Formats: sequence, C-alpha cells, structure tokens
Amino acid sequence: MNPVQINNIDHANLRVSPSAGAAFGDAANQALVFPAEFEELQREFPIIFRHRENGVQAYALLGLDRDENLFLSGDRWASRYVPATHQRGPFSIGIARDSADPNSGEPMVHVDMDDPRVGESEGLPLFLEHGGNTPYLNRVSGVLRLLYQQMESAPAAYAALDDAGLLAPVTLTIDVSEDRRYTVPDVLVVDVERLAGVTGEPLERLYGSGILRLAILAAASLGNVQQLIARKQALLDPAV
Repeated sequence: MNPVQINNIDHANLRVSPSAGAAFGDAANQALVFPAEFEELQREFPIIFRHRENGVQAYALLGLDRDENLFLSGDRWASRYVPATHQRGPFSIGIARDSADPNSGEPMVHVDMDDPRVGESEGLPLFLEHGGNTPYLNRVSGVLRLLYQQMESAPAAYAALDDAGLLAPVTLTIDVSEDRRYTVPDVLVVDVERLAGVTGEPLERLYGSGILRLAILAAASLGNVQQLIARKQALLDPAV
C-alpha cells in the first residue's frame, strides 16, 4: 500500500474508479459495520455481533460460504446500501501531525496510489477544474468521517447492549435446501424476548441513550436471513 494525502494541486487530474470486486476485498461473507449504519443495514442484511479482544463488534452477514458475498455482482454491489467499510474503496483517513505538538493532528483524506482503481485516465475525478471537491470526493469524505467517528463511539454502544443483557450467544442454522445446511457459530444476536421484557427505568435509560433503537434495528435485521437463502438458492440453481 502507498497511502498519500490528497490535495487539489498535486492530484488535480487524479481519478478513481468506484468499482468493487473480489480483487478489492469485497468477496467477504461478513462486513464490519457501525451503529450509524444500522437503519440502512437492517433493510438489506442480517446484523450479528461477535466478541473480540477489544470488545463486542457488529457485522453484516453477506454470504454463507467462505469468501462469498451474495450481494456482489461482478464489479458492483447488488444491494441498495453498501457497508461503509466497503464504500471507502482505496481511500483512508490519515492524521496530519503538527510538528509543534506530535500528539495532536487533523484527520485528512488519503488514497492508496498503488490501488489499480487509482490513476489519471479512467474513473471519477476528485477535484473540479478550479480546485473544489467533486461530489464523488465529498461523498467519500463523508464515508471516511463516519468511519473515523464511529470507530471511537461504537465500542461503548455495543458494550451497553451487552451489559443490558440484550445480546444472546447462538449458532445460526440456515437451511438453503433439504440437503444443504449452513451453521454460523459463535455469534451474538439481540434476544427478542429479553428486549420485550425490559421495563421501567432500564427501558427509559436504553431509550434515552439510543441503545434501544439499535437493539430494535438489529433484531429486525435477522429477517434478512431469508434474503440470503434466496440469493444462495439462485446462485446454486439459476433456473429457480
């Protein structure tokens, strides 16, 4: 990788293709996701949680086999929403350090100059003719801003879900056909019965903090397992 901070002088003619694909890391059966995305995610993907070394993390379930993304069609996503970790493409956030205070710095947009989607001949421009940002760069900047902010705030939100006893460990069993069954072990999902049983002060606290809304959205998202099954069936037997 060769991340470089972009500017409208050195990179006035730079273009980036918004293409997706296995070569760019999009062929994964799970995507790391964040609370600010839950409303969009729950319309498309099942949201699951996992315990990691640094706490609970949320994921969108994209496929059933290893390295399978059932929402990836060639060089594009066949879904209305794309998780932010995949929307960012070859872009990332880097901190511009102040020489007078190395502990402080401003987050700046970087692009991986070694990524094959980056060049000057094809793709979408980053800057307007007179130096302003294009709509594409503004959209990418918004995605990166979301990721930067949510990486700081998400752990506390997921810990609150866990501490409230709303996450239950399960092994998801997904039957695609009579002779094809998938299991997704070691996951956490929102326990609907526990959620329905929250009352009084705990309910008010969860509502006021926004955690209740996250729990409801994550619980509703599990209905999208049926969409995964339908996509997998279509992949196995296109005639169906």
